[in-house]
Amino acid sequence: MNNPTSIIFGGGGQDGFYLRLLLQQAGNEVISIERNNSELEDISNLEFVEKIIKKFNPEYIFHLAANSSTRDEVWQQNHETISTGTLNILEGVKLYSPLTKVFLSGSGLQFENKGRPIKETDPFAATSMYAVSRIQTVYAARYYRSLGLKVYIGYFFNHDSPHRTERHINKKIIETVKNIAQGRCKELFIGDLSIKKEFGFAGDIVKGILTLIEQEKVFESVIGTGVAHSIEEWVAICFALYSLNWQNFVKPLQNFIPEYKILVSDPSTIFSLGWKPETDIYLLAKMMNI
Repeated sequence: MNNPTSIIFGGGGQDGFYLRLLLQQAGNEVISIERNNSELEDISNLEFVEKIIKKFNPEYIFHLAANSSTRDEVWQQNHETISTGTLNILEGVKLYSPLTKVFLSGSGLQFENKGRPIKETDPFAATSMYAVSRIQTVYAARYYRSLGLKVYIGYFFNHDSPHRTERHINKKIIETVKNIAQGRCKELFIGDLSIKKEFGFAGDIVKGILTLIEQEKVFESVIGTGVAHSIEEWVAICFALYSLNWQNFVKPLQNFIPEYKILVSDPSTIFSLGWKPETDIYLLAKMMNI
């Protein structure tokens, strides 16, 4: 009997890395589609996506591809990757592999945020072009689900790992702290220490993905820790790894405008399905400091 086949679009990112490991451990053959320099081999290219789906007839498809930025300046790339990519996958599955289970990544940023824990049933809010792209994928998923496809959406909140790049603030903070401890720089500039968000571990989050996609009745769920920490807490923990007092090194970043004051999930649905995160903020900091 052949091993099940999984396709990961966006397999080169941190989530793709941990998901690939998890699937391989479960005996899956994994086809990882990663960003490259060829526009012909891209998730926004319908012909390419359909060719891949038709060739492998996979048990699972995971759409994790996205630009690493949520800024409006990159709206076109996000739209092509997130929105168009989703439609290409769903249409390809409908035509060539209708029994395939499809997972789409969503974001806590696409919801109306009133400072309370966000649940998958909360209303959406088009507060950015990134949010618009994410919201569109949900309605596409629901439409194709009405046609009989099994399409799942996991709404992610902030999560990190040693595979993050310094374009992400949590990784930038810990690398700057390391440089300060080693005498390579003297200051860390932060915009707003009071902002609160989740500090999940990507290796935990992908286990939540597999928990969700194995369901037969639940198709959408927040996948988050449900625990918010401030940027100040993260900074203090990172400096404490080197026995340094953060207050001696942190300076305010001028003209900083935050996207939110707090972004935290209500993961009660995914918790009820048997998944919970295993890594807290302290262990995450130690992992990312390696």
